[in-house]
Amino acid sequence: MNREAKDVQGRMTDAWRHHERRWKENRYVYAVISRRSRGVSVGINLNPNRMCSFDCVYCQVDRKRPPAVRKIHQARLSEELDRILQAEKDGSLYADLPFSALTPSERGVRDIAFSGDGEPTTYRRFGEAVRIAAAARLRFGLYAAKLVLLTNASCLDKPSVRSALALLDENNGEIWAKLDAGTEKYFLAVNRTHVPLSRILDNILGAARVRPLVIQTLWLRMRDAVPPEEEIEAYCRCLNGMMSVGGQFKRIQIHTIARTPAEEFASPLSREELDRIVSIVKSRVAVPIEAFYSC
Repeated sequence: MNREAKDVQGRMTDAWRHHERRWKENRYVYAVISRRSRGVSVGINLNPNRMCSFDCVYCQVDRKRPPAVRKIHQARLSEELDRILQAEKDGSLYADLPFSALTPSERGVRDIAFSGDGEPTTYRRFGEAVRIAAAARLRFGLYAAKLVLLTNASCLDKPSVRSALALLDENNGEIWAKLDAGTEKYFLAVNRTHVPLSRILDNILGAARVRPLVIQTLWLRMRDAVPPEEEIEAYCRCLNGMMSVGGQFKRIQIHTIARTPAEEFASPLSREELDRIVSIVKSRVAVPIEAFYSC
């Protein structure tokens, strides 16, 4: 890698590591530079109360500190979304770091994402939030931008959520579903939830039969132990099992810890360790794979 390429890589690494879920005085809507979206991702935080159906060991959300905001006010959410999209449109978003690190060709909203400090689909008015984002996407002429749902899949079986997913589909939507394990034991150790793995798999399959999903998987060291090979093999069997009965997957995003996790015993895999997992999954599962490293 030449010096110029290294400078670009260093600049972008600094930019995506700056991943604060806040922008100016906004309570619910923020923007980040996303590696996986390859540009500006506008985030909508539907869980400012930091409630989540999972308690992942690698989560970067500080749940020990009391939240500044607990309730969602839909009108304010809509105003905040318009404000940040207007700032991107008129260029004022790029006046400050980390966005000023982007070159003109790297600018532009790649997606409006339901992410934040918890599981978006636990919000009881999730469908209304999707309608707000869909309307803003059209109002600002963001026809190439996606509406993205980052989800742990625990609530994808709810009728209200299914209706919201149909609206997502109508607006260049994409579901990024978390799957961090292949066995119940490892799943509970990493994701720490009362929801069984079987329900997560059923929910992913149900959604993936309707439209192709993106699978997001984070592998990590726990107490300095790398994921056992039998766990990776079980994970591959889960994916292949869903595909054998009609599940559709666009791609698999395999990544590791990139920012400070909730637990000190959780740490990132090295490039070599993550590459080994990617190699195994590639040899077992016929879906395109993207790898994202800790640095």
